[in-house]
Amino acid sequence: MAKKIIGYIKLQVLAGKANPSPPIGPALGQRGLNIMEFCKAFNAQTQSYEVGTPLPVVITAYGDRTFSFIIKLPPVSFFLKQAATITKGSATTGRGASAGKVTIAQAREIAEKKMKDLNANDVDGAVMMVLGSARSMGLEVV
Repeated sequence: MAKKIIGYIKLQVLAGKANPSPPIGPALGQRGLNIMEFCKAFNAQTQSYEVGTPLPVVITAYGDRTFSFIIKLPPVSFFLKQAATITKGSATTGRGASAGKVTIAQAREIAEKKMKDLNANDVDGAVMMVLGSARSMGLEVV
């Protein structure tokens, strides 16, 4: 018989830096899940990523207080900041100087990486989504 799912928890956790402090502790604690077990398992699975990379994770909580989780790829904004070699997007998007530049070839590369997490029908649609994210971050598309 399948386990009864009591809910899903969506978090964004830095690779290799999961610890019981907020937001992980309170989110898992209110469902009665073992926080340290998640932290150890997450850190073990994210050893292949660069430490500090933000990773979206979807935790499935079951009725017997067990869990499973799926780690997704980093957000598009993370890849765009790497491509433009900046640490932060523009504070005043659309009003003056851009925060950096990104090429269409870089956007296509990012779209191909993120294709499985995006809800686009093809790579061209995914490229348009990435370019929209770049513009909203204040990046100039060349």
